[in-house]
Amino acid sequence: MSMTMSRKTDERIVITGIGLTSPNGNNLGEFRSSLLSGRSGVRPYTIRYFGETCAGICDFDPRKYQKRKETRIGTRAGSISVYCAREALLDAGLTQEELTPDRTGVFIGITEHGNVETENEIHELKQYNYDVKCWSHHHNPRTVANNPAGEVTINLGITGPHYTIGAACAAGNLGCVQGLQQILLGEVDVALAGGVSESIHTFGIFAAFNSQNALAIHEDAEKASRPFDKDRNGIVVSEGGALFVLERLDRALARGARIHGEISGYAYNSDATDMVLPNPERQAQCMHRALERAGLTPNDIDIVNTHATGTPAGDVKECLALREVFGACDAVHVNNTKSFIGHCMGAAGALELAGNLPSFNDHIVHPTINVDELDPECGLPGLVLNQPRKVEKVDAILNNSFGMIGINCVLVVTRFRD
Repeated sequence: MSMTMSRKTDERIVITGIGLTSPNGNNLGEFRSSLLSGRSGVRPYTIRYFGETCAGICDFDPRKYQKRKETRIGTRAGSISVYCAREALLDAGLTQEELTPDRTGVFIGITEHGNVETENEIHELKQYNYDVKCWSHHHNPRTVANNPAGEVTINLGITGPHYTIGAACAAGNLGCVQGLQQILLGEVDVALAGGVSESIHTFGIFAAFNSQNALAIHEDAEKASRPFDKDRNGIVVSEGGALFVLERLDRALARGARIHGEISGYAYNSDATDMVLPNPERQAQCMHRALERAGLTPNDIDIVNTHATGTPAGDVKECLALREVFGACDAVHVNNTKSFIGHCMGAAGALELAGNLPSFNDHIVHPTINVDELDPECGLPGLVLNQPRKVEKVDAILNNSFGMIGINCVLVVTRFRD
């Protein structure tokens, strides 16, 4: 039985709101519908200097929650963050007036920040023969690392703590951990936590992955992201965001909130072995520690959402780790969300968790799409491929996020039980 069942209600942290924008949906309902119907959000894309490629592109309306001036002087990552924060509060049934400003915090995971804005300034500078007098005075606040979270505080009048967590592609999960920990420390009562990414607006990320032979190429953009497929050839770069409203259980119950799930376990660690190549031993260790903190065994997990990005080596390494943890658990269902939306970098873990949370209610596991021929080295007993699968129960979800320079973060979210 889960240790969360015996914890006090003021020690249990639950998700009461979800706000997101993804390449195939601008709220949880749209996103989930796309995952169950097989609709990809990857499209052909052209970016200056690099040229034609493909990417996951969001189409949310930033003017829904921001004035024109705010979008002009702010950043794309900031607009994504504001949109997701506002949508999460709406989903949680919390108005701005109901928040206690100094008891609310914003904790957002990012991969990198500032690249887009600096590239834009240099591009503009070139038009003026590199005269630095033309450099925008907005550049500094646009490029400081805390910008996305800071823009949320300005938009909502939040005076509690805010910061971003730079954790490469594990950042979305780690943003949730930070929010949870800040609540348990008593620093805040409500946390807006998760991850965002504006990565598709920097040509550098495409050029860098291309130089590593790690950028996905396919004549059909919707089929470019294909984790576990024998012919996978790399990463599809995407933008997006997902923020959760986190609260103590006693607070959520007192206001009659709907509960999407309970964060019952987490862990994070470092590979300490390579700048790029993952370490399956450390990944497995991270999963084991998250399960231990949740008071669960591998057999208790119903869905594992994999990090797998579609790179030849990375997918195989994660499958090695999954076999070590879940090798004898035939009832565990394994899926991958990047096959639909590409790799949303700092937002990946949070978006992928959000897309799986409805499984607690509908008992459907969304599939991994674009697997025409499964790579034997990625063969796992519980893989759900190409079509959704109806299951008897979903009580526990394990969400993997692993990032460059060897940062790993795993979340375990369980169905809420009083």
